[in-house]
Amino acid sequence: MPDPAALPPHASAPAEALAALEAGPEGLTSAAAAARLARHGPNRLPGRQRPGLARRFAAQFRSLLVQLLAVAALALGVLGHAVDAGVIAAVILLNAGIGLYLEQKAEGALAAVVALLAPRARVLRDGRRQEVAAESLVPGDVVAVEAGDRVPADLRLLEAQALRAQEAALTGESLPADKAVPAVAAAAPPGDRHCMLHAGTVVVAGTGLGLVVATGAATEVGRIGVLLGAVTRSETPLLRQIARLGGWIAVAVLGFAVLAFLAGTLLHGQPAGAMLLAAVALAVAAIPEELPALVTVTLAVGVGRMARQQALIRNLAAVETLGSVGVICSDKTGTFTRNELVADRVSIGRHRLVASGTGYGPEGSLTLEDGAVPPAELLGTLLPALVLCNDAELARGAAGWTAVGDPLEAALLALARRAGGDHAAIRAAQPRRGAIPFDAVRRWMAVRQADALLLKGGPEAVLPLCTRQWDVAGDQPLEAASWLAEAEAMARSGRRVLALARRSEPAPEAPLEPAAVAAGGFTLVGLVGLLDPPRPEARQAVAECRAAGIRVVMITGDHPATAGAIAAAVGLARPGRVLTGADLPGEALRQGAAGVDVFARVAPEQKLALVEALQAGGPRGDQVVAMTGDGVNDAPALARADIGIAMGIAGTDAAKAAAQMVLADDNFATIAAAVREGRVVADNLRKALLFALPGNGGEGLVVLVAAVAGLTMPLAPLHLLWVNLVTTVALSLALAFEPAEAAVMRRPPRAPDAPLLDGLLLRRILVVSVLVLAGVFGVFTWARAGGSSLAEAQTAAVNVLVLFQAAYLFNVRRAAGSPFAGLGTAAARPVWLAVTGTLLLQLAFTYAPPLQALLGTAAIGVGLWAAVAAVTLVLFLLVEAEKRWLEVPGRQRPE
Repeated sequence: MPDPAALPPHASAPAEALAALEAGPEGLTSAAAAARLARHGPNRLPGRQRPGLARRFAAQFRSLLVQLLAVAALALGVLGHAVDAGVIAAVILLNAGIGLYLEQKAEGALAAVVALLAPRARVLRDGRRQEVAAESLVPGDVVAVEAGDRVPADLRLLEAQALRAQEAALTGESLPADKAVPAVAAAAPPGDRHCMLHAGTVVVAGTGLGLVVATGAATEVGRIGVLLGAVTRSETPLLRQIARLGGWIAVAVLGFAVLAFLAGTLLHGQPAGAMLLAAVALAVAAIPEELPALVTVTLAVGVGRMARQQALIRNLAAVETLGSVGVICSDKTGTFTRNELVADRVSIGRHRLVASGTGYGPEGSLTLEDGAVPPAELLGTLLPALVLCNDAELARGAAGWTAVGDPLEAALLALARRAGGDHAAIRAAQPRRGAIPFDAVRRWMAVRQADALLLKGGPEAVLPLCTRQWDVAGDQPLEAASWLAEAEAMARSGRRVLALARRSEPAPEAPLEPAAVAAGGFTLVGLVGLLDPPRPEARQAVAECRAAGIRVVMITGDHPATAGAIAAAVGLARPGRVLTGADLPGEALRQGAAGVDVFARVAPEQKLALVEALQAGGPRGDQVVAMTGDGVNDAPALARADIGIAMGIAGTDAAKAAAQMVLADDNFATIAAAVREGRVVADNLRKALLFALPGNGGEGLVVLVAAVAGLTMPLAPLHLLWVNLVTTVALSLALAFEPAEAAVMRRPPRAPDAPLLDGLLLRRILVVSVLVLAGVFGVFTWARAGGSSLAEAQTAAVNVLVLFQAAYLFNVRRAAGSPFAGLGTAAARPVWLAVTGTLLLQLAFTYAPPLQALLGTAAIGVGLWAAVAAVTLVLFLLVEAEKRWLEVPGRQRPE
């Protein structure tokens, strides 16, 4: 195998590079490739090392609340209440199992989509060309590339024909790099290795054959990806707030437990053992042990909803962060636009033509501006100019028509077909006799036919070579100023402009050289305007974001005029002013971040400075920014943004590794849908807290009042645990599936530092806790006064508590308006299942002998059920009245 002391591939001749890898120009055999694959591993970036199953399971117990509950279970065990301790332990393990399962499921969803997006490569194996998964490439393989291909591994070029590659993803250079076979110096940096194609870059012109010299982590891109994989992320504001909330609850529970213990033993002379049991009961009642599971399930449901909309979330907590996004920074090409060039405007002679149709298919037409059919003489001149000076092909597959080669040239072929031309027949009738490929310096391409020389390129390069212009009535002197103005008008509308020209050459004999073209004397055929049209759904998505108080910013490497035109087409707030990358240093960056929505000619490394400036632009310097990117050099900006969004189709592996979200369809509308879903998740988390904390507060208050006042406990520890288990499994989880509120995208983003325990939540905890206290003690006291046994009275008290929480679910599921809104729709199915399940569980709790024996319950009669129902209804109406009171103008309204 290779000699470690040998020159690197870019400094070696092709024959030396082949010999170093014990390979040949005809490629490897399948057997040799399999052996090398086993030795080198798959051609992919190594994923971040995940902790083992045991460590991930142990991580589910990091919550202080769960740890406090575990201490309570241990105390019950020491006091001899083994059943109670066992049930609490079972609940803790159940919550941990749910959290672990959902984390696994979220990781699996992303892995499955990444597999669907896996690239392919054309490789020489067993002496023939075949297509294989890029992941299976090994050093020594010989790979064929052409315009439009994403390079699958680091390649040492063996052949190159007019080959150019866009290496901005690796080097930051915005212009494509010319590629050639000769070796370069061993010390040359990646950007100067003209004989190399690096993984993750894109071939934009020409064809080539390359020897795979590095795969996976050994590639230039791979080295960056491995470094990024080691980056650790801080917790989101939500997780930090929930952790703090758990700490406050734990401190409060411990304080009230000590108060209950001291009041019982010192004021009422109760035995220390009995009061310790009461203190444990208070902890069981007040600790919302369902909170970690609620957060995990709600976030996981959001991940699943987003995945169905082509947004893949790598981190559960990132779902909630999306709900606070105040700025979305998006690329233009493929995100706001279709990433499919369409030739839709033609100026030829004194005629202006308009083309209909999208994509590369033949559907559509080419007509004059007034809808009339173009003259036959016009088409006879235009069609050869579109088809013959062109290296592209059109291919039809399962997904429709696609470009093979330069997308710009493929758009010209599609235009010819819409005009009724058969490009295969035109090429067959007029075979090529020489060609000069497009060059970035010359900015034109030339093709020789039997009797003419055809020229295509930028207007600024082609027009100086023309002396006349085509007309139906015969060639006319060139009106250069008029054509330049026409080209500028097309460019201002966001179109790329090509000029087409021809020069008669009867029976040429000399080989075609650039000097022959530079001699000029061409007749201008006309101009073609090509547009990457906006996605039809982008404008609606931008409008939805603006209505939601979210600023949308376009950041692109494209021309400022094109960027401004597309920004106006999709409805950005301020499309008129465009800043370029050259304008960004210094004070202009801060001012631009505050008042400009379109940035053009921005290099990938400049995105990081923009992210930081936008993040500092919030009211308190805390704006939440989402940023899209696809290149390796985008990775720092993606990692720095609050939500990094990588392109699933066009994105590099390094970008995907740095991002928290991957767009499977590279579509801006998907970003808007993800933000909307993030707000729904944030709403549902808030509803879950609004549901769980008051219930636990009421239970804790019941136990505290009974202990301090020296009264009989209406609820035993196992009863409290049963209530918490039922409300978690059968009620609170239903809130994770709640659909969006009507106004979810018509309100400003939630401030990232907005407290979880705001005025509404604190007031609701107090109101509901007092109502629970009154309802439970009221039914329990009434039952005891009526001659019911302790077991019957406690059973009735538990039923009041559970059924009220079932009714309270309806109070919580809508922040404003009727609690019964939408209950007749399919989206309300989880609520109905939750309530039905709760009623069945309570019937079993009350009447099933095994549960009666385990929990100490007893069957109750119609009279007690009537009291339970009456109290539940009264409590429900009182909470609804409190909610309606908040809706009065001037009152604090829920989000």
